[in-house]
Amino acid sequence: MFDFTTLALNPIAIHLGPIAVHWYGVIIATGVILAVILAVREGKRVGIKADDIYDMILYALPVALISARLYYVIFQWSYYKNNPSEIIKIWDGGIAIYGSLIGAMIVVVWFCHSRFIPVWKMLDVAAPTVIMAQAIGRWGNFMNQEAFGKITSLHFLQGLHLPEWIITQMNISGAYRQPTFLYESMWSFLGFLVLISLRHNPNLFKRGEIFLAYVMWYSFGRFFIEGMRTDSLMFGGIRVSQILSIVLFVGAVGLIWYRRKDKFNPYYTSEENKKSLA
Repeated sequence: MFDFTTLALNPIAIHLGPIAVHWYGVIIATGVILAVILAVREGKRVGIKADDIYDMILYALPVALISARLYYVIFQWSYYKNNPSEIIKIWDGGIAIYGSLIGAMIVVVWFCHSRFIPVWKMLDVAAPTVIMAQAIGRWGNFMNQEAFGKITSLHFLQGLHLPEWIITQMNISGAYRQPTFLYESMWSFLGFLVLISLRHNPNLFKRGEIFLAYVMWYSFGRFFIEGMRTDSLMFGGIRVSQILSIVLFVGAVGLIWYRRKDKFNPYYTSEENKKSLA
């Protein structure tokens, strides 16, 4: 488990013959599996068949993975154009959450239209499970010693009352770093708890607003956490994820306002419209 020459955690979980299974992949796969299980349970409650969710995942996962890697490679093209063989090495990290969400979103919209499933209903089912998977997935970054922040001190990290193994892993290239992976993981997990606690409140959310609340929650936290990172994807001196976070947050707020501005809204169910007109 430990590499005693560097005192860092070994990113390899196990060797299966010549194949090295990385903790990065194991942790992300664990998050996905738990997300699917929870989505199926919630889907049954709202009338979405388990087989539809499984089928959607079969399409969404590879597209999300490819789009996440492409997103990362595009903004690091100055490196990958000279090292094209490393483009496929996703086990070393280098997949972008926003890229995966864009790819998965496209698949969900297409799939729901092809199966005559309300898109907003499916997105509401998926949103809390996705942010939970994101919270778990950040620990894959931890194992790879990536998604870290600026240089800090051992005293600061000890002041956060972190376990020694986390503090040790935050010693990167001879300097202690802000554990921004941990900040985002905790923010995402808190968002998961908030969403699952409130999503069944009929007086709080209309259809689609659980998903939009997820977008607002994640993008809000990601904006500030991204500003603490030193390995951000950049475009012309601007942090790409911060710009996208602003666009998503404002877009989600605007969409909620737009869909609620009329008392009778075609995005709501007939029962929801009756309540809004009462």
